[in-house]
Amino acid sequence: MYEIQTNAKGSRQMSATDENLKTIEKYGLFQQLVDSNGIIDEMVLEKLRLNVRALIEADPGKADLVDLCQDVLFHDNMKAFGLNQLVKLYVNWQETHQEIEQANVLAE
Repeated sequence: MYEIQTNAKGSRQMSATDENLKTIEKYGLFQQLVDSNGIIDEMVLEKLRLNVRALIEADPGKADLVDLCQDVLFHDNMKAFGLNQLVKLYVNWQETHQEIEQANVLAE
């Protein structure tokens, strides 16, 4: 479980799990999310939420997306700052995850 700071002061936090990060990876939720300016604001957060809602509506049986919504995307503390921190966590997690997979392949 990972803790994400959701405001600049550091007074609000939320948790994300490996399962949440795997869901983000599985559906490519951060691909093409941020515009060329690289700024994550409330509009980007709303775009992500709308994309996830559309995926759930297309196939209501996607429990992993529902869990991601409940745990992270629609969390009371989730704002643009929190999404920025989540993206940073995801990038670090993805790099670490790939290194572990490569080590496992070499070990076999």
